Amino acid sequence: MSIAAVVLMSGLLVYGFVLANQVFSKNTKFAERELYVYVPTGSTYEDVKKIVAPFVENMNRFEKVAYKRSYPENVKPGRFLFTKGMNSYDLVRALRSNVPVKLAFNNQERLENFAGRVGSQIEPDSLMLLNTFKDSIFLKENGFTNDNVLVMFIPNTYEVYWNISAEKFRDKMIKEYRNFWNKERIGKAAKQGLTPIEATILASIVHKESVKKDERPRIAGVYLNRIRLGMPLQADPTVIFAIKKKANDFDQVIKRVFYNDLTMSSSYNTYVNIGLPPGPIAMPDITALEAVLNPEKNNFIYFCASVDRFGYHEFAATLPEHNKNAKKYSDWINSQGVKR
Repeated sequence: MSIAAVVLMSGLLVYGFVLANQVFSKNTKFAERELYVYVPTGSTYEDVKKIVAPFVENMNRFEKVAYKRSYPENVKPGRFLFTKGMNSYDLVRALRSNVPVKLAFNNQERLENFAGRVGSQIEPDSLMLLNTFKDSIFLKENGFTNDNVLVMFIPNTYEVYWNISAEKFRDKMIKEYRNFWNKERIGKAAKQGLTPIEATILASIVHKESVKKDERPRIAGVYLNRIRLGMPLQADPTVIFAIKKKANDFDQVIKRVFYNDLTMSSSYNTYVNIGLPPGPIAMPDITALEAVLNPEKNNFIYFCASVDRFGYHEFAATLPEHNKNAKKYSDWINSQGVKR
């Protein structure tokens, strides 16, 4: 072999070693086992470099691989997983694999709370989401109002991409709503004299009345009995909601409703208004929805919190019986010094 050939071969070996070092040697500098990086919609390659720089040990090596892999011309927004010890090739490849978010929500009291909860998990912020949910054309097309649109969101865990738009997220939620309200559930609601929206509003009251899932069908049965009799629902949770709404303070904790509260003027006060309030007072979970669709058949008209079984209620078919239960609870709560 000639000297020139040996020199060329040596040069190729050196180049190959340098190239392999650039591509396949460890190129991260974070202590965590794994972390996610977020590339906002509309980001350029220069933006991405700033985003990943705190986590990349040698940006020159990263950039050489990025250019060889044509990444600068193909930047994609999303949520991307970096793991400790990745090399430059792995990092660039990771930036091409958008990892979905498992988005979970439940027990949100208002649409604003819901938008905030979701906005903390995906790219659109709470204001963008709220404006999209309240879009007048969308509401009209789907039979919702500003007061009741919260019924559209069925508590669960959903898989979405972090960079999903507010409109696409809303469209996914209306699709999930329609999937939930299948022919069977619509039929069950109709059997109780309710539409899906009305059933959800009632379920929100049932949800707030009891955390005991096994008791919810009985409570739903009581409220449906009252509706059939033309009685006011007389649901304390609706009064609590009305108090919070009037004060525009949903952070306050209200453990006790007083007689004067029952006379306040509000469309959510079910002591002075017959029928359901204009919208849900919370986001009911699926067990509360199913309780309304599959209520216990009973002759109870009244119930109040139980002193003997914490978290449960005492039920009554007659007013004298209820008054006895109510006095027992009132005496107990007074003894505990609960003022509000």
